[in-house]
Amino acid sequence: MEERTFESLSNCGDTDPAQWDVREGCEVRQILDRIADKWSLLTIALLEGRSMRFTELRREIDGVSQRMLTVTLRHLERDGLVRRTVHPVVPPRVDYELTPLGTTLHATIQALVAWTEEHQHEIAAARAAYDERAEAPAALTAAPE
Repeated sequence: MEERTFESLSNCGDTDPAQWDVREGCEVRQILDRIADKWSLLTIALLEGRSMRFTELRREIDGVSQRMLTVTLRHLERDGLVRRTVHPVVPPRVDYELTPLGTTLHATIQALVAWTEEHQHEIAAARAAYDERAEAPAALTAAPE
C-alpha cells in the first residue's frame, strides 16, 4: 500500500509547481478532498489540545450522523491526523486526539477560519448582489405582457 502511495505522489509532479495537481488520481487532490470536507474540519477543530470520546464529538458537531462521524474518524486516523486509543475497560472506552501531524493541520484551519471571519461581510454582500442579479431576469420573464 505504501509503495502505491509513493508512486502516485511521484506521478503528480508534472504540473506547474505554483498549482496543485487537480487530476482525480493525484494524491494531493485526494488528501485535500479528505481534509477539506466540513466534518473533517470540525472534528480537527474540536480535538485541538484535548481528547474526546465519540459521543462527545457527535454531540458537539451539529448535524453529523453516527455513520458519517465514524467514517470521518477512520479516514483521519488512516491519514495519521487522529489517534484512536481503546482503553481496556468494560464497557470499552475509546478516545480520539490529534496526532502531532494533525496539530500542524489545525494551525492551517485556524488561518482559514480567521480569513472567513475577516471577510464574511464581503462575502455576504457579494452573495446578496449575485442573488439580485439572478432574480432580475426571472422577474422580467414573469412580468405580464
